[in-house]
Amino acid sequence: HVQLVESGGGLVQTGGSLRLSCTASGDTYDNYCMAWFRQAPGKEREGVAYIDNSGMTRYAISVTGRFTISRDNAKNTLYLQMDGLKRADTTMYFCAADNSQLKCQYRRRDFSYWGQGTQVTVS
Repeated sequence: HVQLVESGGGLVQTGGSLRLSCTASGDTYDNYCMAWFRQAPGKEREGVAYIDNSGMTRYAISVTGRFTISRDNAKNTLYLQMDGLKRADTTMYFCAADNSQLKCQYRRRDFSYWGQGTQVTVS
């Protein structure tokens, strides 16, 4: 099992940047497929960015070219650098982990482990 804690959300103006962090504990972080999701009230959860244990990344079309997912295995930390933020990016962001790399390959939403979420608000 792995425990996930997000941080870095907040209020930012349109066009600004934020960097979200997700610290993992409890298991061998290096082996996990990791991802960032977001979900607005009344809407389906959206997979924003994925990174597998080899470092291969995948992005939703809505954030391609603006968001960058990365991981620091030495620090057990996942990041999401968000640039060029838009009001449409306003919502709760969650990090997630799964020990199946297929979840990253196929951009699945049924990850096994989730953080509590961090709010991003773009004004």
